Amino acid sequence: MELSTIIGVVAGFISIFVGMVLKGAPLTALNNPAAFLIIIGGTFSCLFIGFPMSELKKLPKLISMTFKKPAMQSRAELLQLFIELSQIARREGILALENKVQDIDDPFFKSGLGMVIDGMDPDFVGDVLDAELSVMQQRHMYARSILTQAGTYAPTLGVLGAVVGLIAALGNLNDIDKLGHAIAAAFVATILGIFTAYVLWLPLSNKLKGLSDQEISQKRMIIEGILSLQAGDSPTAIEAKLMVFIPQSEREALKKEG
Repeated sequence: MELSTIIGVVAGFISIFVGMVLKGAPLTALNNPAAFLIIIGGTFSCLFIGFPMSELKKLPKLISMTFKKPAMQSRAELLQLFIELSQIARREGILALENKVQDIDDPFFKSGLGMVIDGMDPDFVGDVLDAELSVMQQRHMYARSILTQAGTYAPTLGVLGAVVGLIAALGNLNDIDKLGHAIAAAFVATILGIFTAYVLWLPLSNKLKGLSDQEISQKRMIIEGILSLQAGDSPTAIEAKLMVFIPQSEREALKKEG
């Protein structure tokens, strides 16, 4: 599990609820079905209008991804794997890597290494992998834009809910007590709109962007390693090339292990 997401969501709810209590606002004020309908229902209505069903079906999976640690091979492990592959290639030839392809789980890595073993032109291999990476990046951007747009719609719908509530409140001008309660209830929609946007939708979208950036960076490391293998670079040269993808703190640890 990704603890940072869980901590953030829980802390967000606690901050709002405790803050309301400290301000003297009763939590029972949140028991406003109309406000929930306008904000939650309205937000999802906007998403259905703005995105095809094929993309909206992925929304539960997208949200669940932010609560899980990415199942990616570490860059240090990738570095060691490429060093091992380069040693085999220099000792036995590039075709000897065919036995190693089956041990690789990443389809992107497996596809690129397969093209190298098949003897395809280096420029062609690089172009194919770059194109696949570009398409992946665009797909990730479009998917997380669902959450980004939800974060854009919710605050505006909160204002809409407040206006609707104030219209209802104006019908109680002769009763000060009812008027006060009605005005307080009107702003519940604004609270919900801002809360869902800035504590849920937009932060989750940002988390997905970070996960996407990590995966894309790892894929670039794989491309560099595959092209280096095809070029016949030495294990030392490959290590020097791929080391740039590893944070400085981890480089020091790897050197000590070496």
